[in-house]
This record gives sequence, C-alpha cells and structure tokens, in this order.
Amino acid sequence: MKTFFFSDPHFGHYNIIEYQNRPFQTTEEMDAVMIENWNRVVTPNDHVYLLGDVSLHTPKKTHEILHQLQGTITLVLGNHDNRAELEKTGRFDLVSPYPILYDNFFLLSHEPIFVNEQCPFCNIYGHTHRNKFENTLLHVNVCAECVDYTPIPFDEVRKIVKERLLKYNAMKNKATSTIQ
Repeated sequence: MKTFFFSDPHFGHYNIIEYQNRPFQTTEEMDAVMIENWNRVVTPNDHVYLLGDVSLHTPKKTHEILHQLQGTITLVLGNHDNRAELEKTGRFDLVSPYPILYDNFFLLSHEPIFVNEQCPFCNIYGHTHRNKFENTLLHVNVCAECVDYTPIPFDEVRKIVKERLLKYNAMKNKATSTIQ
C-alpha cells in the first residue's frame, strides 16, 4: 500500500482552466486526464489524501467522478467544498474540516499553514495553485498544477523535504564555518 497526496482538482471548473493556465480546452478533457493520471499511479490498495477543492460539478456528476478513482481517500475540506454533499458520495473514509497530522511530521491542510525551522512540522497543502509559497523549506504544494495533474507519492514528498533540509543544513554549516 502506498500513500499519495493531491489537491485542487477542481473537477468541472471551467474558469480554473483560464485562471491557472491549465493545458486543457474543456472541463471534460481536464477531468478525463486527472482521472486517468490518478488511476495510472494509485491502485485499489493505495490511500490518497485529497486536500480540498474537489469539484464544481453537480453532486451527481461529482459522485460519478469520485467513484471512478482508485484507492481509499481521506478528504481535508477546501474552501470550495460542500461537506454534506461530499459525505453523501460515500467515497471518503474521512472528511475533515481540520488539518491532519500524518506520520508525526507532515501537517496536511487545504490552505498553507505557517511553519518554519523552529516548528516541528512540514506542511503539505494546496489552495494556492501555482503561487510560489511552495518553495519554502517546510512546505510542499500538491495542487494539481504543481504535480502535473497526478497524485504525488509520499516517498517523493519525503525525498523533496529531505533534499531541502540537507541543502539548508549544508548552507547553514558553511555560513557558520565561514564566520568562525
């Protein structure tokens, strides 16, 4: 079983194509690509943390799309999500209006949460789409646009964070040795 993260698919949201310069002509094309990408990497035995802004389709169409996706899904609600309607789909093992702590270090949220070197967490989030906040040391943006419209595996997120921390510590050690 693998764990994946994904945020802000915005299934059925035509304007997101223009707002975020998504490479699709129609919502049907966008939805089909994200469903295909999801099912290409996620198996029925895998788990996906979906970090909000699921769909702007009707509840019926949203239900149809969600039931095409493989794996079990935990949802952290986004600002465009209707909790009652999404719970009715029966597709989520948990629908949380609050951030979730994963593996004692990764704080999963829809919107970015302030963390820094003194804070003992790494924030995996969505909401900001292509905004560059994700390039900070302890933040990983898993919005659809930032992960090529495909859920990203936990191992890859862990690798990204580890490389950032190693690079940061090397720079800090170099600066410290230069001062001494």
